[in-house]
Amino acid sequence: MWLYLAVLVGLYLLLRWYWEGQTVENLREKYVFITGCDSGFGNKLAKQLDAQGLQVLAACFTQEGAEELERLTSDRLKVTILDVTSTESVKAATEWVKGIVGSKGLWGLVNNAGIGLPTAPNGWLTKDDFANVINVNLLGLIDVTLHMLPLVRAARGRVVNVSSCSGRVSIIGGGYNPSKYGVEAFSDSLRRELLPFRVRVSIIEPGAFANAMADIIQENMKVTWDRTPSDIKDAYGEQYFEFYCKTLQDLIKNSNPNLYLVTDCMEHALTSRYPRTRYSAGWDAKLFYIPLSYMPTFVADYVLALFFPKPAQAV
Repeated sequence: MWLYLAVLVGLYLLLRWYWEGQTVENLREKYVFITGCDSGFGNKLAKQLDAQGLQVLAACFTQEGAEELERLTSDRLKVTILDVTSTESVKAATEWVKGIVGSKGLWGLVNNAGIGLPTAPNGWLTKDDFANVINVNLLGLIDVTLHMLPLVRAARGRVVNVSSCSGRVSIIGGGYNPSKYGVEAFSDSLRRELLPFRVRVSIIEPGAFANAMADIIQENMKVTWDRTPSDIKDAYGEQYFEFYCKTLQDLIKNSNPNLYLVTDCMEHALTSRYPRTRYSAGWDAKLFYIPLSYMPTFVADYVLALFFPKPAQAV
């Protein structure tokens, strides 16, 4: 029995390897628009696709980021400035893309732009703290998608949305987790809506990776704690704050520096004839976060509680 099962699993893996290994034709003629290209995943993906000959349209938040990306890539790659929280900026970027792609349409839309701060226990934060993150990670992503969608439909192309394992398992407070849960929900509804148009929607769910966002989490935590009202500080306690900071520090320290594990997933979603619906990137995603998301709630709560201390006034 076990032999038959092993053979079936082997045949399945072989079939999937063959199926997913088939690539789209005429890739060098395809246009791909990527948001958040100043640094991190977006910056690396833009360079990666440019090196493979695709027509990359990169959106950066800053002029400095745009100039640096242009300097390090070929003349094919074109850059624009985009603030995903501004509808006027999104409209301008859409017109810019439309003027370049023409009747070919837009083959790939990669919604990568995102922020993670402020991150802290929810009780230390304000509504505006949540709104700042959600406006970029979710509402900005939706706004860009809605404006670019006619161009993607014209090319029967792809939408690739960068979510996170935090869109499956909520570990820390702040707007990052809710925004990524929203990305998952929006992507699911969008995928089902666009199937009749032969447009594919993929979700990228990275684990913990070293990036610019991770580098400033520690500093932001101190600022958030300092402004927290004294009664809330008393409820949690200084020891809780120090341990919480150390936990985040350890998470950052152990983050995977190999960004290509994520950008390879993005590339496959854009170039494979049969892209996956979801891509998990990183061993922590595959072996911890994703399995934990399928566990009973009380099991997940117990496991995650092991990583954090009890507040000073816990009962």
